[in-house]
Amino acid sequence: MNQKRPIRVLVVDDSPTMVNTMATLLTLDSRIEVVGRAGDGNRAVSLARLLRPDVITMDLLLPGLDGPGAIAAIMADAPARILVVSAVADRGADLGFQAIRAGALELIAKPNVASGEELRKWGKDLVNSICLMADVPVVSRRPRREVVAPPPSTGARVDIFGLAASTGGPPALAEILSRLPKDLPVPMVVAQHITEGFTPGMVRWLAQVTPLGVAIVRDGERLEPGKVYFPLDGHDLTIDRGVARLSRTRGGPCPSGDLLLASLARVYGGRAGGGVLTGMGDDGARGLLEIRRAGGVTCAQDEVSSVVFGMPKAALDIGATEQALPLSAMPDFIRQCCSKPRVMGAT
Repeated sequence: MNQKRPIRVLVVDDSPTMVNTMATLLTLDSRIEVVGRAGDGNRAVSLARLLRPDVITMDLLLPGLDGPGAIAAIMADAPARILVVSAVADRGADLGFQAIRAGALELIAKPNVASGEELRKWGKDLVNSICLMADVPVVSRRPRREVVAPPPSTGARVDIFGLAASTGGPPALAEILSRLPKDLPVPMVVAQHITEGFTPGMVRWLAQVTPLGVAIVRDGERLEPGKVYFPLDGHDLTIDRGVARLSRTRGGPCPSGDLLLASLARVYGGRAGGGVLTGMGDDGARGLLEIRRAGGVTCAQDEVSSVVFGMPKAALDIGATEQALPLSAMPDFIRQCCSKPRVMGAT
């Protein structure tokens, strides 16, 4: 049996101790080869051009060129899959979403080391993320002309719209939310898979690009039109008669897209709308199917505009939707079904 070549990884961090620790943890797995190490952003860009690694782990607070600047340069000249590994703090979280906008795929918090066993567990999680990342197509961030496709016509009207997303989700959400009007007549709820600690930074970042109100919802809070709600770190969000309910996640993708979308189907029935965006795995597909079965409006991001087509493909495969939309068409689709009067018998 032919064995795949090892995943070539460049490790970037300004702490020699952290670089050595990560390199040691990564090379314990035979699927990974650490091909380079860098302690500043300029060196990271040079090594990315020279070595052409499959995956780069990137710190954010770097001397010289910072993490987001280095990522932007790498994605323009030597595109690679970039995984941000950084401390979770206000500045780190905010820089993290600048890094996502520049082209990074995921955010992982540095370990808060309490024992050797915890460090080894963190290393295994890092290895798993890198191995998943290695299968993601590399997308250059060179400027390109965006063609905005018209959304399909729908006469349906919804009273709430939910989205589920994972890898590639934050920039997709930024694209959608930035093009929705301030007076959107319904609330929106979002399940974006994210490492615990980064939700506040994501919410601050998205609030800067949209006229809508963006907030971390409180348990028991009543949802309002024109606002976008995210669950608290480490919690799942469901909706009960227009009120948010938070519960500690019980494992699996966090927050759960399936739980969120299924709750919309249960409460709103045919007045629910939902969509599944880019991401690994199949979370959100079954919840979206519940919305469709209830007579609501459903859509999924198409393959061309998805960073990872896993979640949208799963939704399409099980018949949760027939609408595979380019990202450019989704804001108009959402606006249309949130504003038109409902037509009896529309699906």
